[in-house]
Amino acid sequence: MSILDLTSHPIAAKYAVLVDVGYLYAAAGEVLLGAKERKEYRVAADELIQALQKHAEERIHGELLRIYWYDAARDRVPTVDQRVIAQLPWVKVRLGNLNARGQQKGVDAQIRSDLEALARHHAVSDTILLAGDEDMVPAVEAAQAYGVRIHLWGVEPPYGTNQAERLVWESDTVEIISADFLRSYFSRAPAPVPVPVPVPPIAPSPAQVFAGRTAAKPKAPVGQVTKLGPSRPRVEEVGEHVAQKWILTRGRDNIRDLLPGPILPTVIDTELLIEAEKELGHSLRPYPEARVWLRDGFWARVYREFEIGVGVSSK
Repeated sequence: MSILDLTSHPIAAKYAVLVDVGYLYAAAGEVLLGAKERKEYRVAADELIQALQKHAEERIHGELLRIYWYDAARDRVPTVDQRVIAQLPWVKVRLGNLNARGQQKGVDAQIRSDLEALARHHAVSDTILLAGDEDMVPAVEAAQAYGVRIHLWGVEPPYGTNQAERLVWESDTVEIISADFLRSYFSRAPAPVPVPVPVPPIAPSPAQVFAGRTAAKPKAPVGQVTKLGPSRPRVEEVGEHVAQKWILTRGRDNIRDLLPGPILPTVIDTELLIEAEKELGHSLRPYPEARVWLRDGFWARVYREFEIGVGVSSK
């Protein structure tokens, strides 16, 4: 085959995209919103990942192996957003630990390990690395020694640079992602919900007590078949119990991300249903109204946790 044939039919690459989420979010939050902490903004992560994937496809002729999404979570328990991201096709979520000071631990080590392993096993010919830490340099050099090309991506800084100079030097190509590219995926977080001042309870009068009572519901006519299912109080109780368990195991900050409600992300709504069915010992799938009650109970507990006086009612 002639040289002309080789250039007119280039060999397709196989590549992976490795994203240091801590770097990406911090750099984008600073240049777009002047934010210093992640809690100050919200990210449409699923849309951002799709945009990055398309951007990579436009620059590398070949097949995407997968996108590695390196983030951190308290005790490595994934947040709501991380659980949604993990469901996306071609995306592998890798979690380091987030300590009490909000510092990531173990993320850089995971990136270095994966970068070297992909190169050593010849899984890719090219790697896009969206990162800025100088700790990446040894892994970049090791991958290059196995013949892998490293394409470094960075986020446009508000001034100066936000990537280590040596990392830029050692990479095969360098590209800066513009603020305009990222702008539609980042938004400022809503203001915290004000905590109401508790009012001491007032004992109700006898008239108020009896006024709150309702007449017994009429029985169904003889011969009418009623569809038996779980009782509303029991289902709501289970919904509250699941919410309580999640607050304890996943943390208040994680659950706060679900506010203001009452719509749950599909992944989380499915998890709620599965956990509730385990506690009840039978399926709720045949009872659409029971799923509404389950969500009511869940939100009732969440609203109490954050002292929000607005409830959800589906009666």
